[in-house]
Amino acid sequence: MVRPYLPLNALRAFEASARHLSFTLAAEELCVTQAAVSHQVKQLEARLNVTLFKRLPRGLKMTAEGEALLPVLGDSFDRIAALLRRFDGGHLRELLTLGTVGTFAVGWLLPRLPRFQEQHPFVDLRLFTNNNRVDMAAEGLDLAVRFGNGAWHSIDAVPLFDAPLAPLCTPTQADGLRAPADLFGRILLRSYRADEWPSWFTAAGHTGPMPPLSSITFDSSLTMIEAALQGVGVALAPPRLFARQLAVGELVQPFPIMAPLGSYYLTRLKSRPPTLAMRSFQDWLLAAVAADG
Repeated sequence: MVRPYLPLNALRAFEASARHLSFTLAAEELCVTQAAVSHQVKQLEARLNVTLFKRLPRGLKMTAEGEALLPVLGDSFDRIAALLRRFDGGHLRELLTLGTVGTFAVGWLLPRLPRFQEQHPFVDLRLFTNNNRVDMAAEGLDLAVRFGNGAWHSIDAVPLFDAPLAPLCTPTQADGLRAPADLFGRILLRSYRADEWPSWFTAAGHTGPMPPLSSITFDSSLTMIEAALQGVGVALAPPRLFARQLAVGELVQPFPIMAPLGSYYLTRLKSRPPTLAMRSFQDWLLAAVAADG
């Protein structure tokens, strides 16, 4: 019968020996003698009443019992190490996985994240970007910033701010753009949402039939804006999230007209109880949005 207590040193000695298939290399890793490692493994075998290794003239070979034990121990030691790394200054760092569309991350969130980390050092933030198509449950996300109308099934959505779209392009591309109709002869850059440019032209007062549009579709607004910066065409994007490029003159907004097609929301699964890290991030984010006007 296996006794309930197993010595940690013996388990560690076995795990290192199994990875290296050598008591000598395991001893070097653990900073002990080869004899100490061999003794610990023998002690573990005696407690379990099994043979974990076949001792060969040149190294070790695991038995079936050893092969069964190794992955469980390896995973357990990795999880312990990961948890210990989350202790900082005597406090347990809490993991927070956040998904966000790349546009929001680069255009608004990243410059403000240092402030969040300063105010909430206990949060171990993991940031994942996406193109607004996200499955929070499958991807293991605690929170996600998404663009849309806030109506997602089984999702709690807290509004952040509106992000109306407007044409953005280089100053060179803007030459000759005096009226919205002048855009009909240009290459128009858009996201996968096909209604964006027609909605903008409607907001601009276009009432006649929509002529064929020469457009390129992108799955990322960041890539689309990069194409605009390279002079490929005129992008339809939220000016608020590309304020830096507008401020330095890399991009211009040739028309003041903007189409309100959605807002940014902080979302979480309704089935996911909020943790302290989740509540802290939401409170900070809402305060930062309010301060930003």
